[in-house]
Amino acid sequence: MLPVIHYFNISILIKMQQKILILDFGSQTTQLIGRRVRELDTFCEILPYNKYPENDNDVIGVILSGSPYSVHDPEAFQIDLSRFMGRLPVLGICYGAQFISHSLGGKVEKADSREYGRAHLKTIDTENPLFRGFDNDSQVWMSHGDTITAIPDGFRCIASTPDVRYASYTNGKDVWAVQFHPEVFHTVQGTQLLRNFVVDICGSKQDWSAASFVDTTVAELKKEIGDDRVILGLSGGVDSSVAAVLLNRAIGRNLTCIFVDHGMLRKNEFRDVMHDYECLGLNVIGVDASAKFFADLEGVTDPEQKRKIIGRDFVEVFNAEAKKISGAKWLAQGTIYPDRIESLNITGKVIKSHHNVGGLPKEMHLQLCEPLKWLFKDEVRRVGRQLGMPEHLITRHPFPGPGLAVRILGDITPEKVRILQDADDIYIRGLRNYKVKLSGDEARKVLAAGVPAQMNDGEIEVSLYDQVWQAGTVLLSTVRSVGVMGDERTYEHPVALRAVTSTDAMTADWAHLPYDFMARVSNEIINKVRGVNRVCYDISSKPPSTIEWE
Repeated sequence: MLPVIHYFNISILIKMQQKILILDFGSQTTQLIGRRVRELDTFCEILPYNKYPENDNDVIGVILSGSPYSVHDPEAFQIDLSRFMGRLPVLGICYGAQFISHSLGGKVEKADSREYGRAHLKTIDTENPLFRGFDNDSQVWMSHGDTITAIPDGFRCIASTPDVRYASYTNGKDVWAVQFHPEVFHTVQGTQLLRNFVVDICGSKQDWSAASFVDTTVAELKKEIGDDRVILGLSGGVDSSVAAVLLNRAIGRNLTCIFVDHGMLRKNEFRDVMHDYECLGLNVIGVDASAKFFADLEGVTDPEQKRKIIGRDFVEVFNAEAKKISGAKWLAQGTIYPDRIESLNITGKVIKSHHNVGGLPKEMHLQLCEPLKWLFKDEVRRVGRQLGMPEHLITRHPFPGPGLAVRILGDITPEKVRILQDADDIYIRGLRNYKVKLSGDEARKVLAAGVPAQMNDGEIEVSLYDQVWQAGTVLLSTVRSVGVMGDERTYEHPVALRAVTSTDAMTADWAHLPYDFMARVSNEIINKVRGVNRVCYDISSKPPSTIEWE
């Protein structure tokens, strides 16, 4: 039996406030719709298409997402539209638009060719509230194999492209539909369209913000926890760090944080992060357990086995330290909203994403505190800024829980970790120090992710580190390659550099880093890191590859 999960009254307050409901039909960009709505200072909740709530008094509008299915597939996801249509404003996106048309008597047919990529709205009814403020030639992003060839009676077309007649349609009252994706960056005025729907049509008060979240959550934490003691496991990452600072503001020294060093963190990370936490005034216990982890990992090469050993050892070390803290009643975690969202795969089965509480020992008997459980990653970063945290902590890239162990192919030894730490340190410092100027879609993407940058003459200047979602170095310790250094032949390991761009890590593209940067980093790694004589760059995207190698 896991620890009792206790939900703060903040959950009740959230349920009582206005919200947009997003019904997920399996699209890879459903979470992106949610993030865009939140960026409009409006709370939203993502639910599987078949989990529409019995009580929707707090819902002010419904959005139907895209889907990997055709509406004609026998296993296609379907919902009874009458549950909300006619009572609430509805926006159908891609499959959502096609499903509405198909369900109400319109016609959806296989397109002559797959409509994928950029398109331009040439005919737009800019008097319609959905397209208010739009340009006459607005770029949008299409991604569908079917197309709407007839709309239901009582509906009319309000936007077209040269190839898609019914790019958008409405009944003129409470239903709008678009066959393109307003949530993606390639739809230039997508945010404007969502603003028109969420704010103007649905009537959002736009009262969901980092400042209001901090004030409300701190007040509720004080009320619910009172004088109880709380334990929080820190990882050095953004989520747990923001959760710690938020709790510290509410309960101060009654919070004890535990930061376990398993020996596979980045170079000097344990020292640097401990220093950051002390500067933030957190009560932190640092535990160097690297000897235990290295001993238990000796000779293990299977990636899954490595993860299990590290997870087991972490729980043992954490539990041993937690038992030393008398009177603790709560366990705090940096769980965020994407950890809790039910996602749909194309088999139609509901899959729960991982939950941080999964490996806790039964005997801890602590109540669970998850102060960030309603936030997306970019919202967590905004809350961190609201709390006055240093930027380098807020903008840290995601880092795997097992650390460099899953970036070393083969068995783990202290020497291999040292090689990888040295190479990775050169790479990450290089990304932070190399500045680039961005404009257009790329600039909008970086700014939307919350990176602090000033627009100057249509351009922003940021580091390569801020431009990519995640970067890291992989040691191919099972491979040796021949090289020449000076007049001597070498037989050492190659390393692979990895950098990806993404919005939610569900999909990711390899980052097109500048050649001069790659040349500089490669040269520095080979010259300075003993044990490496070759540097490669991973140009695989997810899918079919994953971001991490193991």
